[in-house]
Amino acid sequence: MKTVSILLLHHVNLGSMENARNGLMEANTYLSMNGQPDGFKIQLVGIEPEIELQKGLYRIKADRTIDQVKKTDLIIIPPVQDDIPESLSANKEFFPWIRQRFDEGAEVMSLCLGAFILGGTGLLNGRKCVTHWKAAAQFQKLFPQVKLMPDKLLTDDNGIYTGGGAFSSANLILYAIEKFINREAAIYCSKIFQIDMGRTSQSEFIIFSGQKDHHDESIISIQTYVESNFRDKINIENLSTKFNIGRRTMERRFKQATGNTMIEYLQRTRVEQAKRELEKSRKTINEVMYDVGYSDAKTFRDVFRKYAGLSPIDYRNKYGLMEQSYIGKDDSQLAILNS
Repeated sequence: MKTVSILLLHHVNLGSMENARNGLMEANTYLSMNGQPDGFKIQLVGIEPEIELQKGLYRIKADRTIDQVKKTDLIIIPPVQDDIPESLSANKEFFPWIRQRFDEGAEVMSLCLGAFILGGTGLLNGRKCVTHWKAAAQFQKLFPQVKLMPDKLLTDDNGIYTGGGAFSSANLILYAIEKFINREAAIYCSKIFQIDMGRTSQSEFIIFSGQKDHHDESIISIQTYVESNFRDKINIENLSTKFNIGRRTMERRFKQATGNTMIEYLQRTRVEQAKRELEKSRKTINEVMYDVGYSDAKTFRDVFRKYAGLSPIDYRNKYGLMEQSYIGKDDSQLAILNS
């Protein structure tokens, strides 16, 4: 049996913490149904015996405090939900405890914004990591030595595991159940909680809004121009002339400021617009392709899949408009309507 220590963080996202705990408890239920002993001994571990959340709306008691836990097999760091610097400061007493337990053989898992707490320990330096895509830029600035992989759903790097968004982190819990118990238990839990085990990326959920959280005004001007003229053929040499910046200098500064090359930025801008069109309009795939500046179907499909994680038609089928009258119809009726 593995002893699992779920951290009772200050500013913890209570829902995500409970999702992790319930997932592991359900795995124990599966084992019990099959005449086997529990796979996980689960405990909430805090800096203090009790914390308050939501300005006193909730009071959560720890099973044990960090000074009482000298050995554990797996540490789960749930997400925090408030100001990141404040959360890092409030939970800094966990850092040496996590490092010491890891050095003694414990494995460590962070869920969503729990990656910031794990990053604060220094254990992620030089390792692969994911967090919620919306917090990726902030994470990379705070922890530049970490190999952030914002499009991935989860990572497994020599005893350190990280998961994407709060709900996507359920996939990491399933991964842990499969790894530490067996696949049958993970499949059972996926069905109980109705979680798709097949996902490997959070690309389809990323909303690209441009990376303007920097102070290079010339690059911001170029970004604004690209975002306003993405339907046109944008030539880097012409941009260099238009903004009176040498090409190499412009490309270097653009990459440094945004984290993307200029071509990547243009592609991501076009794909984001294409996603919106596929979500809300009834235009054909070709019409959307032309509207966002592409004329070659294969190029459009490849670039779209690269950044959205799905083909254009699969994205439309998943997120596009659905007639209200379709809801509640069985598969045979839908087949007729879609034929």
